[in-house]
Amino acid sequence: MIPFGPATRIFLAPGPTDMRRSFDGLSELVRHSMGADPLSGHLFIFSNRRRNRLKILVWDSSGLWVCAKRLERGTFHWPTPAPGETKVRIGAEELALLLGGLDWPRTQRRRWWRRLPTEETHEVSVSCDLVTQ
Repeated sequence: MIPFGPATRIFLAPGPTDMRRSFDGLSELVRHSMGADPLSGHLFIFSNRRRNRLKILVWDSSGLWVCAKRLERGTFHWPTPAPGETKVRIGAEELALLLGGLDWPRTQRRRWWRRLPTEETHEVSVSCDLVTQ
């Protein structure tokens, strides 16, 4: 398992990817299609058209990792991006559900307090939902 901290972002490529691509090809997709830096330390996840294979590209400060998974049966649930969206950001919890075969968009997050980093800067905004009865 690749360790990552709370500042690590996880991005899904919204469309199908040619699974013959490896280090350089996936890095090119991250740069040009997703508009991100493949050496940022964030996780970039790609899937094929049938959604039964995926690859994860990540930089660990000494080199690139490409991890692959092929399902023998079934498919991964892949989110539908908004029009014009070049990447879909998910959290570590959603990644665990995705890799575990669970239909994570149908799960419901409990309301609780959470600190969220903003997209452009590393400043922290506070999200607070109160449960009223």
